Amino acid sequence: MEFLADKWKVSILYLGFIYSIIFLLHSLVFQKLLLGYEPVRIKRNSDLPLRFRSDGTFKILQVADMHFANGVNSRCRDMMDSEFKYCSDLNTTRFFKRMVDAEKPDFIAFTGDNIFGPSTSDAAESLFRVFGPVIEYQIPWAAILGNHDQESTMTREELMSFISLMDYSVSQTNPQLSHFPSTGNQILQNIDGFGNYDINVYGAPGSYLANSSILNLYFLDSGDRDIVQGAQTYGWIKESQLQWLRDVSQRFQGTNRDLFPSTDASSQGKPPALTFFHIPIPEVRDLYYRKIVGQFQEGVACSSVNSGVLQNLVAMGDVKAVFMGHDHSNDFCGNLDGIWFCYGGGFGYHGYGRPGWSRRGRVIVAELAKGERSWMGVERIRTWKRLDDEKLTKIDEQILWEREQSAQ
Repeated sequence: MEFLADKWKVSILYLGFIYSIIFLLHSLVFQKLLLGYEPVRIKRNSDLPLRFRSDGTFKILQVADMHFANGVNSRCRDMMDSEFKYCSDLNTTRFFKRMVDAEKPDFIAFTGDNIFGPSTSDAAESLFRVFGPVIEYQIPWAAILGNHDQESTMTREELMSFISLMDYSVSQTNPQLSHFPSTGNQILQNIDGFGNYDINVYGAPGSYLANSSILNLYFLDSGDRDIVQGAQTYGWIKESQLQWLRDVSQRFQGTNRDLFPSTDASSQGKPPALTFFHIPIPEVRDLYYRKIVGQFQEGVACSSVNSGVLQNLVAMGDVKAVFMGHDHSNDFCGNLDGIWFCYGGGFGYHGYGRPGWSRRGRVIVAELAKGERSWMGVERIRTWKRLDDEKLTKIDEQILWEREQSAQ
């Protein structure tokens, strides 16, 4: 009997061992072989729509030309030996976090060349690394592409689709076909490029304009490179994109004259707008001979094609400023026909720069007018830059637009 009892105990232990092995195999292997096993992960979003703070401000951090590659293995360019003992993409991430901690922006706009394709072994991995910090902060953000993003393992369409699906991103691959009863117009769907979209910023919570879009942000894909008459040139904004932009702007015409009063006939009661794209337009070269705020340190690398962007923006009447990247050593703002064109200045350490010239980021702040009982529409738009030095030095603060000026 004792022998049988021992044999029974051994059998139980053996069966328990076999069951454990089967359970582990089922949990770790077999289920993962089933199609659709991986759990569905829902994109995390910030509170939308975007809106002004209760103190009547809305702050944007522009990040131009991060040129992120492979992290710690990507070396910095154009640095003096005395600046950093070790320098890599991680310095770019550190600078980004310092800027966010110092300025606490409501929104972050990445204006192209977010990753540097030629140095990037896996575009998706680099995108996770470059946008990981903004996701950690849970700040709403948007991005457009430059001329280097697609030079790795993903096309421009794949890049924008990937970016649009990342947490807290409000980016779009391209706008959907939309119908606006107020104007009877439809917004064009099939347009050139990838990353053409608009974002509305609503009034402060509890204010008279809490349910109205009072600041519009336009994002445009300026392309990468092209061939014109047998010669290579940089990309440009096409007519289909400008037609879409005109349609988007037009939907606000005359709908808010009482909320956005102005004697400027071209604005036609529209809320002010800011535009973001990567490659500057040809007219920016003319600013070399005009008064600017900031530094003009390299030639404007633009397309040989002038597609009429400036004329369109002027005719629309709502765009008050344009923010660009591409030329890292330029960080100036200059006025062209009433619209300010501002460079962000090179942000990333793996992108080219100038030895002894600090990397920098641009801050844009829109401020609301104070009514008798509530915050009203946008009264003023200001900007400044911060340097990645010991004190995050603030430089070149200026007013880009004030409502009183537009009414003169």
